[in-house]
Amino acid sequence: MHPLDRLTAEEITVARAVLDKAGLLGPTVRFPFLGLEEPAKDEVLAHRDGDPVDRRVRAVLLDVATGASSTVVASVTRGEVDWQREIDPATDGQPAILLEEFIAVDEIVKADPGWVAALARRGITVLDLVRPCPLSAGDFGIPGEPGRRMLRVLSFLQHRPEDHCWAHPIDGLVAYVDLTERRVLELVDHEDLAVPEEEGNYDDPAYVGPDRETLKPIEITQPEGASFTVTGDVVEWEGWRLRVGFDPREGLVLHQISLQGRPVCYRASVAEMVVPYADPSPVHFWQNYFDAGEYLLGQQVNSLRNGCDCLGEIRYLDAVLADGDGQPREVPNAICMHEEDFGVLWKHTDLFTEAQQTRRQRRMVISYWATVGNYDYGFYWYLYLDGTFQLECKASGVVFTSVHAEGSPWAEPVAPGLGAPGHQHLFNARLDMTVDGVANTVDEIDLVRLPFGPDNPHGNAFTRQYTRLKSEAEGARDAEPGLGRVWRVASAERTNRLGRPTAYVLHPAGQPALLADPGSSIARRAAFATRHLWVTRYDPQERYPAGDLVNQHPGGAGLPAWTAADRGLDGADVVLWHTFGMTHFPRPEDWPVMPVDACGFTMKPYGFFDRNPTLDVPATVAKHCH
Repeated sequence: MHPLDRLTAEEITVARAVLDKAGLLGPTVRFPFLGLEEPAKDEVLAHRDGDPVDRRVRAVLLDVATGASSTVVASVTRGEVDWQREIDPATDGQPAILLEEFIAVDEIVKADPGWVAALARRGITVLDLVRPCPLSAGDFGIPGEPGRRMLRVLSFLQHRPEDHCWAHPIDGLVAYVDLTERRVLELVDHEDLAVPEEEGNYDDPAYVGPDRETLKPIEITQPEGASFTVTGDVVEWEGWRLRVGFDPREGLVLHQISLQGRPVCYRASVAEMVVPYADPSPVHFWQNYFDAGEYLLGQQVNSLRNGCDCLGEIRYLDAVLADGDGQPREVPNAICMHEEDFGVLWKHTDLFTEAQQTRRQRRMVISYWATVGNYDYGFYWYLYLDGTFQLECKASGVVFTSVHAEGSPWAEPVAPGLGAPGHQHLFNARLDMTVDGVANTVDEIDLVRLPFGPDNPHGNAFTRQYTRLKSEAEGARDAEPGLGRVWRVASAERTNRLGRPTAYVLHPAGQPALLADPGSSIARRAAFATRHLWVTRYDPQERYPAGDLVNQHPGGAGLPAWTAADRGLDGADVVLWHTFGMTHFPRPEDWPVMPVDACGFTMKPYGFFDRNPTLDVPATVAKHCH
């Protein structure tokens, strides 16, 4: 067994038994989180096949009857609890939201006389077709809220059970729910607004119309099989080697990425994402969702279907997760792995020799999808033949809706009377780099335009400027598309044949970071999203950019707290935290279901090789060219 192997169903069962034996469980204690407690990097790198492994788990426990919660680390190998720490919800934040709490909200609000009366005043008396939507509460310093475990609830109406409720928001009304006391704490009944009537049933032929008949089939085949191999959690493809992990919070994790036997990145994951909305109205000002820290991205994973979610010669991996009772549940086909053609890799027709050469690029794809409420997110890691690797995050699903007020600067109309507020999807990728070893340096590289002068008499010169990021205070950076800004992670110990350090370069997309005011609640809680890059010195306890417990945390945890130490980075074991994403003002074309929008970043080798590493890629043979 390897220290980073994914947890098995048996290990989850043993972990629950260990916690039960220690007296930490009971009839009202639930598991908002249970995942592998990864050993420190030096322990993993020192591990050799056959070495003993102490398999440990980290669990967050919540007593839903009292609201008391704690974090526990236990060994399933030794059958012992190593440590437990009580959580102070007023200062530490709350555990992630449980599925059963989403279900409880429906009962709580429908039992509240004020909420029922507010609906009746709007002409809604049949509650069976009302869908209360439980949403994370955030932290806004509202008196009486700190320390309470809460959700805020907006509601939607169905015309019949199969009708998609997102077309019919019951706007102007929000319930603040105390989950522990199981009651509506406050009802904000701001205004009566007509519920939009037009349906948006994208899966109803009566609404969509007949399928088009002009698309001919595309068949993706690999008659000799795939070029990659999967042995347990280890994937090998064209010189690449990595371990696949799956975390209840982060979802897909790639461990120990190496190329041609040389380390590149020790651990890569989407450690957090936040979706802040722009509507400042009394009903919507609080809408900000941390899909990893509050809802647990990995727990929302889909089972994928061949021919729909993935094409070609597919290898799937299942995910084994702990449910709210700490019991294992298996999600089949959670992770998809396949190859795909990606156009021309390199090409040249030589003027003098008349030689014509073309090689085709292909990439290895490792992906999964998660559904968080109304949105669906696809996470695609790509490995290329030339040593490039990328992350692409795809957003689809249904935009969050409200009643549209003509002239509103906060929302766009998507259907008659129906609006969709502007918002952002901001992801933070944690890249624990090991470019040819753990000793790395980070440089910011900008393009520099040079003025006319003695060294530039014709005004055509431009060059590049390298700025070494020597400490964590210097490592909080913004993308500058106008300067072509990139960040180079280089080995502090190894050089290529030209005497330059071997390196990889992070190419950001350079889209806007968090747009909320710096003094806002969301800017405090999602401080990571205010900068495109943070660089920290590796610490095994620093896993999540907004802190361990994001739900209802008052802010300031994670990256701003860690970087205040201003640890040195030059030649150190460094971690890159890259914020990227999309700013979305929905269009009519995004309704009633949104075509995929995508964002991401690229990591390219920069002197990692001594020459083009794909010179040995063979030309495509005629039988594969039709």
